[in-house]
Amino acid sequence: MKVISQNKKARHDYFIEETYEAGLKLMGSEIKSIRLGKINLSDSYVTFRDNEAYVINMHIAKYDYSSRYNHEETRTRKILLHKNEILKLFSKTREQGYSVIPLKVYLKEGLAKMEIGLAKGKRDYDKRQSLKEKDADRRMKKGLKYR
Repeated sequence: MKVISQNKKARHDYFIEETYEAGLKLMGSEIKSIRLGKINLSDSYVTFRDNEAYVINMHIAKYDYSSRYNHEETRTRKILLHKNEILKLFSKTREQGYSVIPLKVYLKEGLAKMEIGLAKGKRDYDKRQSLKEKDADRRMKKGLKYR
């Protein structure tokens, strides 16, 4: 498994409660661009329409060596999930404060996969507490390293 892109800001801004592996429906020039690492997940999110899941605002740069049949960079892309997973995520997003966001895109056995997470937004004091915990862990590991 080769990780292409991660949404690091998502773990800072949200509590991730569940994660799912999903496939992506892509064009040829999109997968070639993803293999080159030209993808950005920040500001992207998942929405549901007609019992199907779609990712919005995921930016995949145009493939340089493609012809005039290149893809649109921020088009809506379909996410491939099982029907019961889609229904479960859709019902959870109807609750207050929950959303579904992409966490990372990676290649698995030659196919582009996306890890999506059911997320609940953090408040500012939650973010400060998370930073304090990370800093304390970092200091403790640094102290153990020099002994």
